[in-house]
Amino acid sequence: MAITLAIFFVSAAHAERRVALIIAADEYRNVRPLKNAVNDSRTIESALQKLGFEVTTEANRDLKRMRRALEDFRDDAAGADVALIYFSGHGVEIAGDNRLLPVDADPTSLDRLKATSLPLEEVRETVTAVGRIGLVVLDACRNDPFGQSGDGNSGGGQAAGGRGVVAIAPEVKAEAKPGLGRMGRAENVLFAFSAAPGQTASDGTSGNSDFSAALAKFLPTDGLEIRSVLTLVQQQVYDLSRGKQLPYVESGLPQLFFAAQTSKDALPERDRLLLAMADVTPDLRSEVETVAANADMPLAPLYAALITSDGKTMAPRQRQQKLQEAADAFIKVRADMRNVASSDPQVTALRQQAEAQLALGSFDAARALLGKAADIDGKSRDDLKNRFIERTLSEATTHYLAGGASQAQLRYDLAIEDYRKAVALYADVDGFDISDDARYQQTLSWELIGTLEMTIGNLQEAAKAYDSMVQSAKKRAAAQPADIDHQRGLVVAQNKVADVKMAMGDIAGAIALYQQALATMKGILEKEPNLAYLRDYAVCFNRIGDALRVSGDGPAALVNYRAGLKAVEFLVEKAPDDDGFRRDLSVSHSKIGMALRLMNDLENAIAEYEVALQITEALARKSPDDMELQRDIGVSLNAIGDLQRLTGHNDKAFEPYQRGVEIVRKLVARDPANTLWRRDLEIALGKVADVRNEAGDFDGALADHRSAQAIAEYLAELDPGNAEWQRDLAVGHNRIGDVLMAKGDRSGAVAEYQAGFALANAQLQSDPGNAQRIVDAAFCRYKLAVAGVDPATNFKAALAMLTGLKSQGRLPGANEGWIGMVEKAIAEAGAPK
Repeated sequence: MAITLAIFFVSAAHAERRVALIIAADEYRNVRPLKNAVNDSRTIESALQKLGFEVTTEANRDLKRMRRALEDFRDDAAGADVALIYFSGHGVEIAGDNRLLPVDADPTSLDRLKATSLPLEEVRETVTAVGRIGLVVLDACRNDPFGQSGDGNSGGGQAAGGRGVVAIAPEVKAEAKPGLGRMGRAENVLFAFSAAPGQTASDGTSGNSDFSAALAKFLPTDGLEIRSVLTLVQQQVYDLSRGKQLPYVESGLPQLFFAAQTSKDALPERDRLLLAMADVTPDLRSEVETVAANADMPLAPLYAALITSDGKTMAPRQRQQKLQEAADAFIKVRADMRNVASSDPQVTALRQQAEAQLALGSFDAARALLGKAADIDGKSRDDLKNRFIERTLSEATTHYLAGGASQAQLRYDLAIEDYRKAVALYADVDGFDISDDARYQQTLSWELIGTLEMTIGNLQEAAKAYDSMVQSAKKRAAAQPADIDHQRGLVVAQNKVADVKMAMGDIAGAIALYQQALATMKGILEKEPNLAYLRDYAVCFNRIGDALRVSGDGPAALVNYRAGLKAVEFLVEKAPDDDGFRRDLSVSHSKIGMALRLMNDLENAIAEYEVALQITEALARKSPDDMELQRDIGVSLNAIGDLQRLTGHNDKAFEPYQRGVEIVRKLVARDPANTLWRRDLEIALGKVADVRNEAGDFDGALADHRSAQAIAEYLAELDPGNAEWQRDLAVGHNRIGDVLMAKGDRSGAVAEYQAGFALANAQLQSDPGNAQRIVDAAFCRYKLAVAGVDPATNFKAALAMLTGLKSQGRLPGANEGWIGMVEKAIAEAGAPK
């Protein structure tokens, strides 16, 4: 074993013989020519020679000379320790047989194509005959060799580069698939394909294909085994192509190293990220790619945010929010870097370099570059007192940009630190006459600190930051009292402070600030009436209504919601084509419905939600591809269904619930990989099942519950570490058990209850102090006891768990009635407490 492993280390590279044959073709006579295949061969030749390979290169050979090259390689290089064959050019799969195309490949018939192409098996046999260890590297599934020619026809005419193309036989188009198929594991041979099986790869636009450029870059990487090198290549190509191309590797090798073994921690940040990207599941890849595509941004920054924030363990909805937050922050900081200039060319250059590193997901490198820029500004500020203000503001801006970079990576601690450095610098020039833009950036920095402190749950610090934001906004407004937008900025700051008070339970304090903001907006409207300011005015009414509703004052909340509605109705009247105002109108009616529900005016609450639904449906007809509108419709339908059940009209609840199911089904069909929509469908099916169950349609209820449970099982298996999905699975077992009990199938119900308890108990064991998990386990024990499974033990355990939480003040209010429910069941069963 020691001898076997020793030959794979570069420390023994001088004692072993490494040989390579490189074949490249781009001057194709009968199929689409390529631009970079031969360039790639030269790049790889140089990289291999530096690694101690004896390299033979053949370019633009016909089939006869390709075979002769293989024969010569077999004879001349026989007995080598490591043999590598690299091919760049066109490759196809014919009926499961991979074939490489020489420059004289003839596609006029399928038989001719087979006769004029080289089976990949001959390459494998050659590399196996030459060396004990074989590497076959194929940048051979380039742009479709049989694609449309320059004049739009498949055959004849002039292809790219002005070369003639023969007529391609229909059977070739039907049977010869561009791209290569899987090889199957071969002992002591590693196959590296530039694209996934059956996929084509880019020929490149800058002299080399992405695959060959990455291969040449990472082959000499110190301390990495060859498969790790190829992992870097895979993820580099995947990232640069924005997920369109992912190289493929099949390995039958033992450990093989190109350099002395060192720790992966010694790798550069970008390389560590590429390796980590390889561990991301296909479903998570889909989530990242969707967010990146929608934001028109590179993939790497989102992967860095996903990995460093441990987003893989988050619940899907939370992860979606975090990825979107990271994308928004990246777009913002990138725009800021491009728009905010510095008078120092060194600082400007470093910021530009930092922007490039951000695009690669190298956040540490970006922060280091911005740190250097800040150091330059800081030193200049100390040395040049006459430029004190300019340098202070420039340094503050640099820290502000660094905060944006950290926020894009979801590193809230670093972002807060950078933003606080910025506001500290603004404080240094507080007594000077500085520009309005600088004052605004100071205000915005305090706002970002407050928002991030709220995100991490530090409400006290968030309140302090927002108070500072208010003071900064007041100074800005006082400096230019005639500027209405500055007064509007003060309203925004006051509302932020009120939001924190709401979160901290100070409802009265929040309402007072919201009302102060409302009064300010009223004064702004009197000075300069316009639709944008009127919309802000309506929002102030809704904020006051939200606070009053949370405090339990439904009538007062209703008064404010209706005032907001009146303002929005005016907006819609004045700008009937503005879909944003119409959406505000839908929101206002929904909020009125919430207040009426709180007041137990359920019929009128239903009417308000129906109005909101009609507005949203009309908007959705205009924008059928707006998925958020579709989800808004689903929310209104569910609210209507819930209200119908509360009014005792279970039969009327079924139709909105069922419509909600159909909407979510369409969303899932549109994007099956979207786990958020799959879970929405699971919940919607459960609501329909509940209505069926209450109507006595046990078979229908059971069918819907089982459909919902199938989704829950799929999600739970997809991510076993997702506690929310595991809880859904446990709840689903209990609901199926309830229906089986109603049908008289006690044994079936017991099996479901036991399955639900097993899941709930496992979650409780992993987090014994979690109040929700204690409640879930107690409920499962209650269900088992009611079904006749050891009633004395299970009733006693359930009651003890619930009363224990209540004595600690940790029993959720929605579950306080469960204690009486369990005590009543104990009394009816005659079991001891």
